[in-house]
Amino acid sequence: MQKIVINTSFDQFCLSHEAFLRLRELGQQDALQEIDQAAYWPTSAAVWEPKFNQCGMSISRNDEKLIRVVEELKERANGHCASLKIVSIPEGVAWQISMADGIEHVSEIHRTWR
Repeated sequence: MQKIVINTSFDQFCLSHEAFLRLRELGQQDALQEIDQAAYWPTSAAVWEPKFNQCGMSISRNDEKLIRVVEELKERANGHCASLKIVSIPEGVAWQISMADGIEHVSEIHRTWR
């Protein structure tokens, strides 16, 4: 089975700052290239503020390190207004993330002719 991370809340997919830092520890390339907004903010600002918890939006949803971090941190991996879930689908299925009523789901890609 292959695993994919989706967001089951009505807002956009994003990770918490804690999850973002953990991905950096693991050497996840997209996280390493993303700017750590909290590093540039005055020390008086708390890392749980919404703007610091909107990380990792460009990371592939089936990235092994992302899945590992979501499994490790559970709810603490959720970014601002996000509710992350790992979905398992059969190996070899061509998939895409779709949205219905503002909530993401994984669906199989079907062929289309025009």
